[in-house]
Amino acid sequence: QVQLVESGGGLVQAGGSLRLSCVASGFTFSRYVMAWFRQVSGNEREFVGGISSSGGVRSYADSVKGRSTISRDNAKNTVYLQMNSLKPEDTAVYFCAAGSNFAIPTHGFQYSYWGQGTQVTVSS
Repeated sequence: QVQLVESGGGLVQAGGSLRLSCVASGFTFSRYVMAWFRQVSGNEREFVGGISSSGGVRSYADSVKGRSTISRDNAKNTVYLQMNSLKPEDTAVYFCAAGSNFAIPTHGFQYSYWGQGTQVTVSS
């Protein structure tokens, strides 16, 4: 049974930091591209960042580039998203996703597995 379980969300003031984690099980984690998406109610899910299966390649959305770092630990089946200098517009539910592509897709339909999401709220 495939599971992706996110944690680390919460309420933070603007300018603060959060580290999201996503623990995977039920598939060969080290063979999958992992990504983070976010969604504001009523909007489409937005790509935040992704990391290749080995961790050697990372890709970020322009909206978070320079403020966020995605990393993974294949021994722990875990992917992380470190977010710094948070802004109120970063408020969303954050999802991790796993895909079996060679590249890092930016569209949600290209990912096979999804977590349930964790809420991040940034107050001004």
